[in-house]
This record gives sequence, C-alpha cells and structure tokens, in this order.
Amino acid sequence: MTIRTVFFVSDNTGVTAETFGQSLIVQFDGIDFHKVTVPFITSLEKARQTVERINRTGSSEGVRPVVFSTLVKDEVREEVRKSDGLFLDFFDAFLAPLEKELGVPSALSTGRAHGISDSKTYTERIEATNFALATDDGSNLKNYAQADVILTGVSRSGKTPTCLYLALQYGIFAANYPLTEDELEGAQLPEVLRLHKKRVYGLTISPARLQQIRKERWGHGRYSTPQQITFELRQADAMFRRHGIPCIDTTRSSIEEISSTVIEATGIERRF
Repeated sequence: MTIRTVFFVSDNTGVTAETFGQSLIVQFDGIDFHKVTVPFITSLEKARQTVERINRTGSSEGVRPVVFSTLVKDEVREEVRKSDGLFLDFFDAFLAPLEKELGVPSALSTGRAHGISDSKTYTERIEATNFALATDDGSNLKNYAQADVILTGVSRSGKTPTCLYLALQYGIFAANYPLTEDELEGAQLPEVLRLHKKRVYGLTISPARLQQIRKERWGHGRYSTPQQITFELRQADAMFRRHGIPCIDTTRSSIEEISSTVIEATGIERRF
C-alpha cells in the first residue's frame, strides 16, 4: 500500500484544516495517509520551521507531502507555500471569491472558527456538554424534560459519543437511556421514555459489530456472547416498532452521520 504524509497546518488548533483535508483524502483508496497536525503557526519563524519539517519528510520518503493549510496571515502562508509539498490552502480558494461577491474584505483574524469570541455560543456549547455528561447512561432522569432529544438503545450502540457530538457541534441538549435486560424482556417502553416519547430516538446496530465492540470493552461473560447480543437487539427492535420509535442503524455510520440523521429526522433546532 502506498504511504503518503499529509500535513494539516494552521495558525490555530488545526481542527478546520483536519476536517476539510480529511474529507478529501478519504476519497482515495489504496493509500495509507500518515496525518500530521501542525497547529499555532503564528510567526515567520514557526513557518520556516514547518517548511523544514515538510521538506525533511519529503526527502526521507522520496515523495512530496500534501499540505493542507488554513493559515490566515499572508506572510505566514506565503512562507509555508515555499515548501516542497503540494500546498493546498483553503482560505486561498474561498476567501478571495467571497470578498469579491460580498464586497467586503475579510477580517483575516485567526481562530474565529473555533474560538470563544462569541461568548453566547461558547456558553451554550458548555451547557449542552454538561447536560450530556450529567444525563449519560440514564442518570438524572428528572432532567430529561430539558432534553432536545433522548437517544436509546442497547449498551454500546453509540449513544454516548453521539450525544457528546450533538452537544459540542450543535449545542443540542441530548440525553441517553440504555435499555436494560429487564426492560427488553417484554419489549415495553420504559416509563421515563413514555413520558418524553416525542423526543425519543433509537439506535440499533448489527450483531457482529456489537459483539466486536463489546469484546474490546469487556471480553468475558454473557455480555458479549452472540446469544445475549441477538436477544437484546431483537427485543430492542421489537420495542421500537411497537411504540413507533424512529431509529437508525449505526453499524456503518460515523458519529457525524448519525448526528446529522437524528437532526434531520427529528427536526431539532441547532443552536449554532
């Protein structure tokens, strides 16, 4: 398999460069991308050090690295552009056309995409994250009345990471409730979910994938046996059908895809 090094270079955390760059490189099969994030490149000196690092990598590997950049300052960006890598700058591609269309020059400020300059958005993100943690795995049921959505499903079907992503990315108040074996026996919707049924959304998963996850987390005992897993998933699916609970199969879906599906299906209003 071909190996290529990819640099995500940014004057802030590098999250934006990683997100955009990753969405592009996943389109190429048969290549093993070695990903390197280089954040907080805010001076010419740091830019020169980054260029040296990129050039050393290209020299040692015998092929030029790919460089994804979200550098805002012109002089820093131009310095990194001098590297021997394939330089792909997202701001170069989009800022100039936007400035022309809007008739307004960009602020050229670093850190705006993931900073805390918008205190309201920052506060909402923190509050939503705290809510997701406080109501994780059926905790603090009295707080469910504040939830925008309540995810439910068997253990390890993806509830917790999805709730946290919804909170961090969109400011959505997401709680999650794990279905226990006793509740699954009769496929009856637990009382707390009946009280908030309009906000309940189910997650399911294939038996093979669930067994793999459970074995990695807790390899012994009945918890990860095919018989137990098949029983839990069968009963959960029956519960969802009986009570009209919408659900998504998380087997081949990323957290981002699950979250987008939940938002689209439920009509939850994103806070940002």
